[in-house]
Amino acid sequence: MSAKSFPVLTHLIVPSPSPKPHLIPSTSSHFLSFPQNPLPFTTNVHHHKPFKINPLLCSSSTNSSNNAPSDQSQSQSQSHSLTLTQQAIYDYLSELGISQEDCAFISSNSPKYAQMLNDSVQDLEEWKSWSSSSSGSNKNDVGNGDGEESVLIGFKEKVVRMAKEKGDNGKVAFLESLGLSLSSAISIARSLSGEPLPPLIHKVKYMKEIFFSGSNTERTLGKNGRRMMKHLSIPIDEDVQQTLAFFEKIEARRGGLDMLGSSDASFRYLVESFPRLLLLSAESHVKPVVDFLEIVGVPKDCMGNVLLLFPPLIFWNIKAIKTKALAFEEIGAVDNDVGKMLLKYPWILSTSIQENYEEILSVFNEEKVPKLSVDRAIRSWPHLLGCSTSKLKWMLDQLGELGVENKKLGQVIAKSPQLLLRKPQEFRQVVSFLEDVGFDRENVGRILGRCPELFASNIERTLMKKIDFLIGIGISKDHLPRTIKKYPELLVSDVDRTLLPRIKYFMEMGLSKRDIAFMVRRFSPLLGYSIDEVFRPKLAFLLNTMEKSLQDVVAYPRYFSYSLEKKIKPRFWVLKGRNIECSLEEMLGKNDDEFATEFLLAPSAHSHQ
Repeated sequence: MSAKSFPVLTHLIVPSPSPKPHLIPSTSSHFLSFPQNPLPFTTNVHHHKPFKINPLLCSSSTNSSNNAPSDQSQSQSQSHSLTLTQQAIYDYLSELGISQEDCAFISSNSPKYAQMLNDSVQDLEEWKSWSSSSSGSNKNDVGNGDGEESVLIGFKEKVVRMAKEKGDNGKVAFLESLGLSLSSAISIARSLSGEPLPPLIHKVKYMKEIFFSGSNTERTLGKNGRRMMKHLSIPIDEDVQQTLAFFEKIEARRGGLDMLGSSDASFRYLVESFPRLLLLSAESHVKPVVDFLEIVGVPKDCMGNVLLLFPPLIFWNIKAIKTKALAFEEIGAVDNDVGKMLLKYPWILSTSIQENYEEILSVFNEEKVPKLSVDRAIRSWPHLLGCSTSKLKWMLDQLGELGVENKKLGQVIAKSPQLLLRKPQEFRQVVSFLEDVGFDRENVGRILGRCPELFASNIERTLMKKIDFLIGIGISKDHLPRTIKKYPELLVSDVDRTLLPRIKYFMEMGLSKRDIAFMVRRFSPLLGYSIDEVFRPKLAFLLNTMEKSLQDVVAYPRYFSYSLEKKIKPRFWVLKGRNIECSLEEMLGKNDDEFATEFLLAPSAHSHQ
């Protein structure tokens, strides 16, 4: 037995009560024939029979009650027949130069192919059509010369010869082991007829490395894919259409698009959707494409984040990719900007997006939006390029009604470009929500100018949650407009990670809930400051050096907004040197001229005699 051969699993052999098994030829033959229709696959899957009892394993008996095998012996015979077929596939692949590891994987993961070979061997009309008998060519394979084992080895040889008769050189078994259906494997193997199996296996391993070795999680890929589809509102080209069809196949499986980044789950659909993938030369085509994407800023370990979300890109020639990438120089894309855009929205290189790109720029130009703001918006949120101009114009009109136009509009879209992709009814709902809180249209526009991301937020999951939080800490509904107006970012701050920790910190320092509510009502930006970088050092200086009390910051919470090194300390030391005591508001609330006039140039009533 060669080093690459499966050992004969003798413990699975079903003993026969008769000295020799009967050879019972079948009455039909069937060989693998490739479907005549071209790719993509429209042929019906060929339905093979279940494993039969191998006639080589059956025996006769003078006792008629033993003519029909029991269920147990039938099951054992079927299992053994499959085992022998898999061993034969292993041996056949070894002859083709495939590694032991790959032989074992392929032969163990191509059950439909194994069943097809098993059925074909058992359906041959004449066993004598084989060039050598079981007792002749296998003598050297069985050391003990046992007749029964010689017959069994003969069956394996017939499977190997049948595999050779199919003419696919092991590619059908390999493709099925990748997860493809048997019909898809046969069709794709037909298109790969000129490619030997060893380099094909190497190519597949390289492709998997490029497509699936990304550092990002599978869920991230799926989330981005759904976002890309959600914000697409223009007619699409064939490449994007093929990508969407690929997404649909993944979405129909358990786990949906979240499984896109899983090699085991999605590679079969990638090959079925883009069968020409395995025809590409890894060295002369795929590698240059990957190298160029690295040059424009796509890290190699993130290559799958681009190619899985836009597989047709891998088929393009380098000249076409370069031409489309250079188009973004018009919006100031330099260095790695194109790579960053591709990671967010790979479809920017598609024909439909590139054509829409010019129309989008034209709309912004008509609205007199500063070009720098437009460029920044597109670079940070390239999904804008998949938005129809009619939808974009509607959103710009809505913003204009709230007083956000021209330069101010540029500031808004540069800060929150995703706002332009908001559904019309969702945007109107946020406006109505703020009006219900107590804001008039003018102030809604001011909030939009200061915190545009608020208008891209979900009302129930985000905005209402913050309103409930403010009411919960003691802010009355009447005071909500004033509190929010001073710091609208409150409504998009994370309750658990931002707001609650600051409330808890003040309570740990000794302030009551009533004190904190008073501070927030007077100066709501307070809840946006860092505990470690702002609260701790400034409170330490206030209590230990200035020797003031916590009630001083309750009365004047704006104290935390001033620079400790540039304003609080210098003014305190000036006042201390002149033996002057005053409130925090008097010390910090004046500009430099007012401070100098009151405390430095004229005798102060605050001085201690």
